[in-house]
Amino acid sequence: MRTAIISDGEIHAIGKATGAVPIAANDDPPQRAAGPADRPGHAAGAGPSPAPQAGPAASPAAGLPSYAYFATSALLLLTQGFGMNMIAGNLPQLQGAFSATQNEAAWLIAAYLAPNVSLSMALVKVRNQYGLRRFAECGILVFTLVCILHLFVTDLDAAIAVRFFAGVAAAPLSSLGFLYMIEKLPPERKLRHGIPAALTLIALMPSLTRIMFPTLFEIGGVHGLYLFELGLAMASLCAIYLLPLTSPPLIRAIERLDFVSYPLMAVGLGAMAIVLSTGRLYWWFEAPWLGELLVLSIVCLTLAIVIDLNRARPFIDVRWLLSPAMLHFTAVLLLFRLLLTEQTASATNFFLVLGLQSDQLTGLYTVIAIAAVIGGTVCALVNRPGREPYIHLVCLMLIAAGAWMDSYATNLTRPHDIYISQALMALASAMFLPPAMAQGIAEAFKRGPNHFLTFILVFLATQNIGGQLGSAVFGTMITLREKFHSNVLAQSITLTDPLVSNRVSQMSSTYGHTLTDRALLNAEGTSLLAQRITREANVLAYNDVFLAIAALSLLAAIGLVLHLAFNAIRFRMRDAVAA
Repeated sequence: MRTAIISDGEIHAIGKATGAVPIAANDDPPQRAAGPADRPGHAAGAGPSPAPQAGPAASPAAGLPSYAYFATSALLLLTQGFGMNMIAGNLPQLQGAFSATQNEAAWLIAAYLAPNVSLSMALVKVRNQYGLRRFAECGILVFTLVCILHLFVTDLDAAIAVRFFAGVAAAPLSSLGFLYMIEKLPPERKLRHGIPAALTLIALMPSLTRIMFPTLFEIGGVHGLYLFELGLAMASLCAIYLLPLTSPPLIRAIERLDFVSYPLMAVGLGAMAIVLSTGRLYWWFEAPWLGELLVLSIVCLTLAIVIDLNRARPFIDVRWLLSPAMLHFTAVLLLFRLLLTEQTASATNFFLVLGLQSDQLTGLYTVIAIAAVIGGTVCALVNRPGREPYIHLVCLMLIAAGAWMDSYATNLTRPHDIYISQALMALASAMFLPPAMAQGIAEAFKRGPNHFLTFILVFLATQNIGGQLGSAVFGTMITLREKFHSNVLAQSITLTDPLVSNRVSQMSSTYGHTLTDRALLNAEGTSLLAQRITREANVLAYNDVFLAIAALSLLAAIGLVLHLAFNAIRFRMRDAVAA
């Protein structure tokens, strides 16, 4: 799932509403000259903030209806979500369309993620320097042109190349979706209602894409999907030009060393995304180029960190990133993203192993979508500053319950059997992100807008890279456990056993009208029995993963309760000493 960014034009207004950022002197009738320490972006050792340039005198959105901006936000998020999840959630069907193997088709995901995971960080500075309106118009125009390129794709190589450019072009869309959602909201409702609404729409996109995919694919194949995406892009293009966003004052955000720091980060994060996307398929220790890419990622990220540590105005504030509070925040985000891959990767892939097709899972995706809407609504109603740990505790318990229920799956389990468990997972996913994002924004506000880019790095890395890491870790675990269970099951089956021999005969009888050679019939029956053993081993492997996710969720919940208890005791002791 891609997450998004709020522009610096909204940072100060939201910060004043939440009390996280002091109101600068120029927000009220001036009483004194503001010094460097009074500027919102000033921090010790950071140097003077660049002077803002003149922006528009009045908001171009002032007289336009709110619902139009909310609808545009939904359209942009649908456009971005459909383009990303169209490939990620339907690889088996696209393998046949491109005559590709599973390993070859996985490069469609890797090519999209390689530029996408880091580009949003650079776009924050680009839109601050060149203007939000110009950024929105150019961004959607580039995305539309890339969608047109999709129509000329005829083979896998061309599809991979175009998917790379699609990852570049799609980076601004989710950010714009957020901005349109909060454009007409008063400052005090941007964090409380705007962020949950936008994140709920983002959580809906994987399910909606998979619900629409079978029908679109049946009507027009791959080009039918690309035509639908192009239609969404053209509708978004019209909406953006008809409903302009309010542009904040321009600032000189891009510095010379950014052209060194960002390419290193882009290469490092992109190489890591490729390794996590393809490592399980090519296997970690069998493809030398996986190790080479991992080394390249580590070297590039290390160089970027070293450069930023010696800059007065770093691209990423590494020192704050390594502070205990940010390390704890990063660990929480990463843990939840790993646990939530139970739904996005493991549960849906389970039915593909059993032989079900995408059109047979539409009921499950509908339940997940409804649960996500309910979760986002509940979060908007109960989310308040200070309640984040308790909401996260509820989410952990929901994940644990859902994963534990799924761990009892068999080869007879069908989508309707896991409606309740997957609804619980969807509730947890929709309820977790809004308070976590609001808490991170508030922490960045306390230190000034210059720390906002560091928060964006943490949030995007844990959601994008974390999602691929979860798929890689649990996918690898499924592969290893499947081999283990296959060996155990195969050891207990011998052809000298009368029950096994009778079963082989029953399976081979289906070929009796075409094969007359007894040896060939037995070979076919043995092959069918081996397939059944592999299927049962896969079911047991998925159950092991579901049980592991439930156990990790319970351990995290226990750790959170102990952390809350420790903080409560510490605060009481401090108050007692002060008294």
